[in-house]
Amino acid sequence: MTRQSRARRRCVAVASVRARIVAVAATFLVAAGCGMLNDPVEERWESRTEFSSCGEVSLDQGEEMQKEAVREITCLQRALKSGGSAELKVIYPTVEGDPIREYYRLTPQGRLEVYTDSTDDRYSDRKWSFGECYTPEWLAEISCDR
Repeated sequence: MTRQSRARRRCVAVASVRARIVAVAATFLVAAGCGMLNDPVEERWESRTEFSSCGEVSLDQGEEMQKEAVREITCLQRALKSGGSAELKVIYPTVEGDPIREYYRLTPQGRLEVYTDSTDDRYSDRKWSFGECYTPEWLAEISCDR
């Protein structure tokens, strides 16, 4: 085998590897564009059974929910006391100003579910997250005793 034919084979092999990498990347992008790589927490949120709405709260930098969302928190508290169900959407900015969306769901069983959408936060994992607890300790803060 000549030096030139070995060089040609090496060149073909490198081109073949590059072509495979490009093909895998293209497949990944197509799959993402077709919704095949959806976030399972987001899918869970989207497919939920909707509860009655307690509204939506948009907080500005430094605003506190217990001061800005009294009516909405009261709505959740009424649902908790009556054994009902309710949902509340809260939007607040990160330190850098990116929006975080949290969805609070109070189920008829007294469970508080918290879905957090961080997809627009440049400095996060850009994913959804989920947490839950039974009988939240203090609904004004809408948090679970951990």
